Amino acid sequence: MSVSYAPARPRLWVAGDWNAFFGFGTNILVNVLVLTGLLRFVLGMPASLVFGRILPATGLMLCLSTVYYAWLGWRLAKRTGRSDVCALPSGISVPHMFVVTFVVMLPILHATKDPIQAWEAGLTWVFVQSFVLMAGGFVAPWIRRITPRAALLGSLAGISITFISMSPAAQMFATPAIGVTCFAIILVSWFGGVRYPGGVPGGLVAIAAGTVIAWGSSALGLSYGGLGLGKLAASVADFGFSVPLPAIGHVFHGFQYLGVILVTAIPFGIYDLVEAMDNVESAAAGGDSFPTTQVLTADGIISLIGCLMGNPFINAVYIGHPGWKAMGGRIGYSAATGILVLLLTWFGIISLLMALVPVVAILPILLYIGMLIGAQAFQESPHRHAPAIILALVPQIAAWGKTLVDNALGAAGTNAAAVGVDKLGQVGVLYRGLEALGSGATLAGVVLGSITVMIIDRKLERAAAFAAVGALLTFFGFIHGEAIGIDRSPVIALSYLVVAGILLACARGAQAHPAAEPAGHAATAD
Repeated sequence: MSVSYAPARPRLWVAGDWNAFFGFGTNILVNVLVLTGLLRFVLGMPASLVFGRILPATGLMLCLSTVYYAWLGWRLAKRTGRSDVCALPSGISVPHMFVVTFVVMLPILHATKDPIQAWEAGLTWVFVQSFVLMAGGFVAPWIRRITPRAALLGSLAGISITFISMSPAAQMFATPAIGVTCFAIILVSWFGGVRYPGGVPGGLVAIAAGTVIAWGSSALGLSYGGLGLGKLAASVADFGFSVPLPAIGHVFHGFQYLGVILVTAIPFGIYDLVEAMDNVESAAAGGDSFPTTQVLTADGIISLIGCLMGNPFINAVYIGHPGWKAMGGRIGYSAATGILVLLLTWFGIISLLMALVPVVAILPILLYIGMLIGAQAFQESPHRHAPAIILALVPQIAAWGKTLVDNALGAAGTNAAAVGVDKLGQVGVLYRGLEALGSGATLAGVVLGSITVMIIDRKLERAAAFAAVGALLTFFGFIHGEAIGIDRSPVIALSYLVVAGILLACARGAQAHPAAEPAGHAATAD
């Protein structure tokens, strides 16, 4: 006679969850502080909008995400009878936090001078990305097969170097006592592997050190870091219980900027798919197999709920599952983090933290993220594809350069048309070239990078196909054009078609007269 036993009920909290909760919770809190700083000090959004509408919606989304992945972990532990299952970590997608801020919301803010419209564009950006994620479970494998990683990561590296890294680096060296000090603390911990006493995360040590320096200087009357008792007292005004309110009307009002939104939302939605699949695969390698389709769909649905309630940031599965598992984290750490963030954002406590912590102490984390994203393009791609990565990031440099020119002329009360593009050209500012190259920079980088990868790998017919895609995207204004439409940049579109024709001709010639492996091709290692 055989007796069957039901699997033991999984424990929701174990001792190791405390370690993971402190580490992961600090990580999420730092990200929330960073996005709050972006909203308040980069976009200049009013406190009532940030603390009364956006952050409560962000807290709701983060709570839904972390509780859902805790439930997935609990279900896996119950089904398998294992006690070592670790929930997937999740939160605000950090790279995309900067993308939606600097590439979507900031340009619209400069054009309209209205932070509400910038916020609405961010909501619409997340709305579009949410559906890309939800549909991604069906198309992600195909997209991943045909698009070279060097092209996707190279375009992202362009954003990391320009829109993510440059401004924080400049501000850090403008306030070096805080910025450079905090940056060194972060580098030796996150790149050098140095452990601080008690296992305190490097990000927390850096923020604490920057805060001490800022308040110490303030006590001496130097006001180094922009903090003061007046600002701290004013932050108390943001205390209060704020729940997220539906923002459906704002989401659909942002559709007027769909042309600007699509050129980044679609490719970065695709990148999210690839990243999520990679992170699920990483968890499976660590012994915890989660259903990919359910993960991708959940990211899309939770992000959609967040944007409909007023949150302009996308949710994503985080890399790092093996680390939290090795630390002892299991199920409870994920849900506890979400509940903590919900309390901080709904009761306005984030405002107090922003008044206590100098922004320049957080900026090194942004520069670190930019370094990490830029390096990843080269680290995760074959060495021989490095030239393609460089080409993929060039459109972003052009877009960033044009932004600086426009902002400088705008501050002087003029613009490029009034000054004259020919006069700008005489002093080395090739405005028309920057405009054409930088428009739709993200997609343009993917197309140019893909063409180059295929040429390097001598897949000339595929290179021609990507060139044809470039012609189509250019014709309708998705790349190399200021707005979506028909026949936006006909000469550039025709140029892509000419490139496609040349590549096809070369492919036919290569088939008829096979050549030896190019010199140096075999010498580069993957």
